[in-house]
Amino acid sequence: MVAVHQVLPVFAPRDAIGNHTAAVRRALRDMGIGGEIFAGEVVPGAGNGARTIREIEPARLAATEPTIWMYHASTGSPVAEWWAAAPGLKILDYHNITPAELLGPWEPAVGVELEHGRRQLVDLVEVTNWALADSSFNEDELRRLGFAWTAVVPILVDTAHLADEAVDAAVLSRLRTRKDAEGGADWLFVSRLLPHKAQHDLIKAFAAYQFAYEPTARLTLVGSVGSARYAEALQDLVDDLGLTPTVRLTGSVPAGELGAHYRVADVYVSASEHEGFGVPLLEAMAHDLPVVAYSCTAVPETVGTGALLVSDKSATALAAAVHRVVSDPGLRAVLVDAGRRRLGELGLAGSTARLRRAMGRILDEAGLPTPVAFAPHRRAPESP
Repeated sequence: MVAVHQVLPVFAPRDAIGNHTAAVRRALRDMGIGGEIFAGEVVPGAGNGARTIREIEPARLAATEPTIWMYHASTGSPVAEWWAAAPGLKILDYHNITPAELLGPWEPAVGVELEHGRRQLVDLVEVTNWALADSSFNEDELRRLGFAWTAVVPILVDTAHLADEAVDAAVLSRLRTRKDAEGGADWLFVSRLLPHKAQHDLIKAFAAYQFAYEPTARLTLVGSVGSARYAEALQDLVDDLGLTPTVRLTGSVPAGELGAHYRVADVYVSASEHEGFGVPLLEAMAHDLPVVAYSCTAVPETVGTGALLVSDKSATALAAAVHRVVSDPGLRAVLVDAGRRRLGELGLAGSTARLRRAMGRILDEAGLPTPVAFAPHRRAPESP
């Protein structure tokens, strides 16, 4: 049997890249392709049988069956060098590396790591046989760097079941009780607290929205702290603007609580300045939540027509865009319907089909045996 072993710096629970890696393994096994997950660090609770790279000998593993190594690139890591040195053919799956200038001023050590990742990416051109990318935005970067063979395979997300997870009934009741008592719209954004996710711009836009339209509105920012300095600055901004009663930074929350926030929200608002894909955008659509988003990087490609995109994210412009969605039931219905269609286009079946077509080409070009269970593939994978 052909094996595609996946390698990544960190394998963690409730992580978009980790979830994608596990979904890719399931999809490959359905195609008749074996393989395991190896990481520099396996966070407790990640499951899926993942092991650290310290537990294996790549040469011995590759000697037992035809082997391809797939590396998931998203930051600088010694794991990239381990992967480059492993014997066998190689696939790079690129999830984008945030430009260091967006994080470095807040977290210098992280900025150094990101710069290292981009230098590594250049070095990996020579050892990579095939390169996949989450989006055309990411693929364009790979091509500019010199990767000769590329294809777009979106992150494998089971969009049909994103809204089906159990919702914490107690949290949902509490949030709805507050909403009924106070009135006003609920804004929501989900991401780690990092400067390029631009929660500061959301807070300023929300202040403008409260002043101009709805003093009783609320903003909830869900996500773990990615930069302690930035998180402190966000809290200071909230305090300075007098928004403490209506702006909440929840930190990381369990899945049931997150589902409750999606259920209660009236609009999902993103001012992020850099996205290689954007899974929370799809999560919002799955909960029939209209999306307002700053049009940058891979965001337009991810949402398609399923969001109101803005090219100006000044506080007043973003506040006005949110007001349009909140106050116009017709526009809201159009966005929700478009979001459902976009979920169908980026659903698990479609993304798995893209992976299947890409793997069919790879197996052909590598001269490796095609599994019996492997369906016929088309020669050219499509972009979303």
